[in-house]
Amino acid sequence: MSRLESAIRRLQAQKIALDWSAKKIHKQPGVVLEFGLGNGRTFDHIRKLLPQRDIYVFERKIAAHPDCIPHPAFQFVGDFMDSIPRAIKQLGRSAALAHLDIGTGEKNTSLALAKTIAPFIEKLLCVNAIVVSDQEVDRWRSYKLQLPDGISENRIHLYRL
Repeated sequence: MSRLESAIRRLQAQKIALDWSAKKIHKQPGVVLEFGLGNGRTFDHIRKLLPQRDIYVFERKIAAHPDCIPHPAFQFVGDFMDSIPRAIKQLGRSAALAHLDIGTGEKNTSLALAKTIAPFIEKLLCVNAIVVSDQEVDRWRSYKLQLPDGISENRIHLYRL
């Protein structure tokens, strides 16, 4: 598979997973968390799926498309290990949906990052929150959900905590 084909499959999997997750949390109150804003594509999609929800983004340094940058009040900028504790103090357990797009391009580094931040992310989640993650999180293995049709195994991971 070419890198282009892989990127297309990754983006399709994200879209399917986010569409599915938005339907599942439709009646559940709570904010949305976007870990890894990047250039803002999934943030833009989430705000169209869930227009009434507050969406908080986490990014080391904001460099998204100008139309896809949330108001500064909805940004947690800096290293995750600094920004997530600030979010816990500010938001508490208020998130119905979290999207983790934290891949670094190096598998072991990405998995280590997911393992490190998972216990902190849990402190931001409501009961029955859904997590869409580009990385498998061993800690959440028992919370893993079946993938919707159209997503290849291990392309994306869904959890309900």
